[in-house]
Amino acid sequence: MADEEKGGLWKRLKAGLSRTREQLATGIGNLLLGAKAIDAAVLDDLETALLSTDVGMDTVLEVMDQLTQRVKRKELNDTVALHHALREVLRQRLAPFEKPFPIDHSKRPFVIFVVGVNGAGKTTTIGKLAHRFKSEGRAVLLAAGDTFRAAAVEQLQAWGERNGVPVISQPQGADSASVIFDAVQAARARGVDVVIADTAGRLQAKQNLMEELAKIRRVVSRQIPEAPHETLLVLDGGVGQNALSQVKEFDHAVGLTGLVVTKLDGTAKAGVLFAVTRVSGKPVYFIGVGEGTEDLEDFSADKFVDALLPAQP
Repeated sequence: MADEEKGGLWKRLKAGLSRTREQLATGIGNLLLGAKAIDAAVLDDLETALLSTDVGMDTVLEVMDQLTQRVKRKELNDTVALHHALREVLRQRLAPFEKPFPIDHSKRPFVIFVVGVNGAGKTTTIGKLAHRFKSEGRAVLLAAGDTFRAAAVEQLQAWGERNGVPVISQPQGADSASVIFDAVQAARARGVDVVIADTAGRLQAKQNLMEELAKIRRVVSRQIPEAPHETLLVLDGGVGQNALSQVKEFDHAVGLTGLVVTKLDGTAKAGVLFAVTRVSGKPVYFIGVGEGTEDLEDFSADKFVDALLPAQP
């Protein structure tokens, strides 16, 4: 069963990254046609291909410098060797950001804040996390703290019903910090293991949003000084380089501890993961490649690169 599950995860990831893989393959097709000499045109095509998937200029320049130096030292003699080296360099860049999501059993309830702009898949990600944690045998409670967005509370309640998980909520327009404070209080009274708090994510009035998030953090810490124990930013993998500013702003407001990158199945720009990790230095705990409850996977640098840039046949 475990092997079947891993095989299913691999297939979903490979399918989810198909658009980015095709975009990359279009630019580096000459690396896949058998051994050929490495010349300036080959390196230019490779650089353009990486940029087209939103890997980011800084990352691309660093990757190309590594590869070019190896070519100059005669370590890479043909395009087959270059293709293999590219895979290894990309793995090495992502490997430090592959970490298991840490839930400290001694901290009960373990409080998780989930932040992100509207449309990133924040509430859906919370539903998937609730499913995961409950299936691991943990008692979970959700806090419907995104009280500004229309239907956000209802959406989270629907996920709660689907997973058999209680949801603490108040009517739309209620104070978000108050909702999450009540949820943490309820979790302590009920002996809940994990609280996952949805938070406001509107794009308008950015400064107000960041102040509200900081307020939520202060209010919750009055009950549990070290809470939140984790603060996850949900990023839409299709927004490209705009993800970088989101990371910086949310980290400044609430102190991010990790990332969840979603909607990788709908974009040709999944390479942004390289740029985001380079800028943020934060671990990528999960990636999302679909809408189902099972479509949230532990991030694996090896699997990600294999799905993005398959080994040559």
